[in-house]
Amino acid sequence: MKKIFKPFEDIGDRGRYMIVFFWIALVLAFWFASSMGEKHLFPSPGQVFTGFAELYSEGLVVHVFSSLWLCLKAIVIAVGISLTLTYFSTVPLVKPIAEALGRMRYLPLTGITFYMAILISDARAMQVWVLVVFMSTYLTTSLLSMISAIPNEEFDHARSLKCNRWEVLWEVVVKGRFDYVIEVIRQNLAIVWMMLVTVESILVAAGGLGFLIKNSDKFMNHGRIIALQIVILGVGLSIDFALNFLRKAFFRYSKI
Repeated sequence: MKKIFKPFEDIGDRGRYMIVFFWIALVLAFWFASSMGEKHLFPSPGQVFTGFAELYSEGLVVHVFSSLWLCLKAIVIAVGISLTLTYFSTVPLVKPIAEALGRMRYLPLTGITFYMAILISDARAMQVWVLVVFMSTYLTTSLLSMISAIPNEEFDHARSLKCNRWEVLWEVVVKGRFDYVIEVIRQNLAIVWMMLVTVESILVAAGGLGFLIKNSDKFMNHGRIIALQIVILGVGLSIDFALNFLRKAFFRYSKI
């Protein structure tokens, strides 16, 4: 029992499961306690279950797939832009562009949507490109750090095998770090998923989870809001698990 209070202690799978179950039980107990009485912090479990039923009857599955499709389009474009700039950042001419894109992560959402509205007339396309800008900035920053962390010995080894500079880029950076790329995408995907609800409020007619949350908040239906938060968290964790599973399946000897 004392092991769980010591840093760097190996407690085994059974111990980890017990700790997880303990925290889940504690959160559920806090939820039940905080939902009692006339004035409560959270809606009761009954209200949340009612919210799930109402959302399902209103087409929750359709809205989930609408959000996933929006997210997928943004990810494909953002990954294409970030990988292209990052790989070619090894060329001195392109490196300042990649670094500048990484610095743009400090831009606020309001400023981005303002200029996007001027440049893009279609609201759905504007949703996609706002997400693309957000993910590209953080993704490019992470990928640049990945390249800078590659040991010089790997580059020297490729040169000793008579590889030219473009072959070194392909063998060491592109092929040699593709498992890291998947991990970086998995980590930065949380940013897109987190921003999805805010971005979907730009175009309510397109639907999605953002529309459902905004509509529930408009009518102060807290049970539905908590239910939607659980759905968003569940879908996000499922995507994260799927990407991690694919990385381990295709790169079984990955060091991460």
